[in-house]
Amino acid sequence: MASIRVLLADDHKLVRAGIRSILEQAGDIEVVAEAEDGEEAKTLIQKYMPDVAVLDIQMPKMSGIEVIRWVRANLRGIGLLTLTAYDDTPYVLGVLQAGANGYVLKTASPEDLIQAVHDVHAGKSALDAAITQKVMAHLFNQQALPTYQELTEREMDVLKLTAKGFTNKAIATQLSISDRTVQGHLAHIFDKLQANSRTEAVMRAVSLGWVSEYAADAPNE
Repeated sequence: MASIRVLLADDHKLVRAGIRSILEQAGDIEVVAEAEDGEEAKTLIQKYMPDVAVLDIQMPKMSGIEVIRWVRANLRGIGLLTLTAYDDTPYVLGVLQAGANGYVLKTASPEDLIQAVHDVHAGKSALDAAITQKVMAHLFNQQALPTYQELTEREMDVLKLTAKGFTNKAIATQLSISDRTVQGHLAHIFDKLQANSRTEAVMRAVSLGWVSEYAADAPNE
């Protein structure tokens, strides 16, 4: 039986090693390449044309969502499986709308991850049970995806710096504006994205493809 050729993309070397070990225990899965950021993932996917690409969402240079969109627009025959710690609804919707075949959490069992790779390779969907619940809840609660107002150029500048973990004071310094002006822009951003916090606003922007970088552990004011 031919092996399922897999590419791994995650910015943590130790995580990649663990995933590789789990997948190769299956016997019919071969990890042909590893990438530590989104740009490298894109390059290696083109080079190796794997059967399945296993991608993290938050990576330097290009997010997993951006990589998925690029693959869907430019290549055929590659299964795309997201393996991530994030189970937030905006991320889930962003990944699935981009064209991923599966979404598995890093809390999944080794058996579930191996099965997900097999399912994606077979052309099936592979969704973690918790992710399925979120998708179903979204479908029941909304007949259509919400529409959001476009941000101004300055609001986008503020949002991108917020996504990188900059505080209001640091954003003000970067953009040569006052702290109060930054607060005003953030208020408008929250209103337009229907968000209640910086984190929610950034995650929504990531899911929409407006922002590709998110410093999840960065301190907020």
